[in-house]
Amino acid sequence: MSADKNHENLFQTIVAHAKEYGFVFPSSEIYDGLAAVYDYGSNGVELKNNLKQFWWSSMTQLHDNIVGIDAAIFMHPTVWKASGHVDGFNDPMIDNKDSKKRYRVDHLIEEKASQYQKENKPQEAQRLLDTFNELLKKEDLESIRNLILEEKIVCPVSGTANWTEVRQFNLMFSTQIGSVAEEANTIYLRPETAQGIFVNFLNVQKSARMKIPFGIAQIGKAFRNEIVARQFTFRMREFEQMEMQFFIRPGTELEWYEKWKEIRLRWHRALGIPAEKLKFHVHEKLAHYANAACDIEYAFPFGSKEVEGIHSRTDYDLSRHEQYSKKKIKYFDEEIKQSYTPYVIETSIGADRCFLMLLCEAYTTDKGIDAEGNEKERIYLKLIPALAPIKVAVFPLVKKDGLPDKAIKLYNDLKFEMRAIYEEGAAIGKRYTRQDLIGTPYCVTIDHQTLEDDTVTIRLRDDASQFRLPIDKVKDWLLERVSLQALLKKLA
Repeated sequence: MSADKNHENLFQTIVAHAKEYGFVFPSSEIYDGLAAVYDYGSNGVELKNNLKQFWWSSMTQLHDNIVGIDAAIFMHPTVWKASGHVDGFNDPMIDNKDSKKRYRVDHLIEEKASQYQKENKPQEAQRLLDTFNELLKKEDLESIRNLILEEKIVCPVSGTANWTEVRQFNLMFSTQIGSVAEEANTIYLRPETAQGIFVNFLNVQKSARMKIPFGIAQIGKAFRNEIVARQFTFRMREFEQMEMQFFIRPGTELEWYEKWKEIRLRWHRALGIPAEKLKFHVHEKLAHYANAACDIEYAFPFGSKEVEGIHSRTDYDLSRHEQYSKKKIKYFDEEIKQSYTPYVIETSIGADRCFLMLLCEAYTTDKGIDAEGNEKERIYLKLIPALAPIKVAVFPLVKKDGLPDKAIKLYNDLKFEMRAIYEEGAAIGKRYTRQDLIGTPYCVTIDHQTLEDDTVTIRLRDDASQFRLPIDKVKDWLLERVSLQALLKKLA
């Protein structure tokens, strides 16, 4: 079997695991689902919330010059005119007349280039990408269609090259606001969270008494009408962003850009992601508002893809909002006695993509020994303890002899400090396996020896090893290992 097929099979296995063990479900599944929309299950929401809390704390607790906001999803429609989204938030699309399927042109081109790479034709791949980028800059949609035909790119469904013209498709969802339909105004579901920060720049700067350099952080939902959404939670129509806009003095942006690249890479490493699976991808083609940009990419089973973007946005956003709102958006710098429009360094990470990265990295198979001493495959999620959905599971060995009472007492003590669960059904081996599959790092078992000497069995997820510990030391022992503070100290 080819390496690509192996990776594809691994990814499908991870997707199936995520559903079976309560991490992610297809949305509205009883109605056959809604494409590219997902719901987080009982374990998934815990993992995602832990991830968001780690990001939030790393920004607002570890940096004394970063504060947070929570801006509304609905914004005045002129916000999106000023930001350029109304006129410029488009992707070239093409339809196949036989399958009736619509595709993003850049995805078709990238897949063809990837095919050239697999055929050991790197020069052909680069030529194709360069040609496409040049035509895109010129907005020459007719020549882009001709390029697709020349490259003999066919629809994956119909297998034909019966293509329509290439058209621009705006990715924003629109709706109406107002109590009377005839008087309704068109507004948009925000396609990014950044603009809520920019329009609140003066409010935050004044109310929080911030001095440049300072940042504003936000976690929130965004919406994009992706035509081809794929790869599970990697590309969705409703997604969550964790963004921080860092406002700085003009002329210092490239220095701060490099600093934030280093800070953000270190954050990903703290999640337990190996250095060899992370890399920077520097943008050669910059957005109109940027003078430097790069992505942090992770080696997913389906290829190396972006999980976070770091951009030097110059003063584009604040200047545009000043122009469209007719309100002065300046900062007076006491140190240099000058008033100016701040420049911005943006760090923007997809919470859903980061969640998927953690799931892919954590999914582990190795050889284990069952209760009868036979070798078997063992599957577990090797999640950082501080991020795991459940930090500890407390078990009585059997449901008699007073063991459940002792176990429940310990569980009731632990649940005020961490996410813990209590379980007494099934054989102890099956209970351990269940916790391995959802990534619980520690299991505590109350057995008959506990009644004699007040010690318990601690079982470690990663190597299935066990040792005994006095019951009155269990809570402190766990807190040292599962608390978010322990993880944050890695960044200090």
